[in-house]
Amino acid sequence: MIFLGDGEFDGITLQATIDGYGWEYACRMAKNTQLGAEGERFSFHEVDVQPGECIGLPNVTFSLQDYGPVLAIAWWEARYEEPICLVTNMELIEEACYWYAKRFRIETFFSDQKSSREFNLHKSHISDLARLARLMIAACLAYIWIIYLGVIAKRDDWVKIIHRTDRYDLSLFQLGFNLLDHLLNEYLPIPVEFRMPRLAESVR
Repeated sequence: MIFLGDGEFDGITLQATIDGYGWEYACRMAKNTQLGAEGERFSFHEVDVQPGECIGLPNVTFSLQDYGPVLAIAWWEARYEEPICLVTNMELIEEACYWYAKRFRIETFFSDQKSSREFNLHKSHISDLARLARLMIAACLAYIWIIYLGVIAKRDDWVKIIHRTDRYDLSLFQLGFNLLDHLLNEYLPIPVEFRMPRLAESVR
């Protein structure tokens, strides 16, 4: 199991829990995160990484609690404005960067599930883990269905009906919600499916 975490996971409790499960992780840190090696402290700010470089610092600790040892990584892809700072329990720099890069592929899912889009799961205020897990299962199933509706909207040329024609700035998730709203308002049949149509069909 591999856990990928953004900047909000820069404490040590999460990492300790993941280590206890025997999982691997790659978590993003703030640039002022304190690192330690050979009795000295420094921060990611002091790692002289340049655009196009990836510098790994093995066997260091992080935070004022000196949690570790971990592999700290300062990774600056040339196309980005600033470096990404990671800590991981993986052994190889390349492995940690490979897996962390996959986090960006699911960023829209997080946005759709939270306040910036439609599901607003943060407003549930559920603290019981079992209830939260059930809610997430239902939300994920609903998400797949809404994405399916978004693909249908593109494939069957609904976009010109449910969205303005002079611009295209909606995700599949937003298109799916718009299509569902239109079908409900017009009392039209609502397709229910959890299998994506062929991609080639959706972009004709």
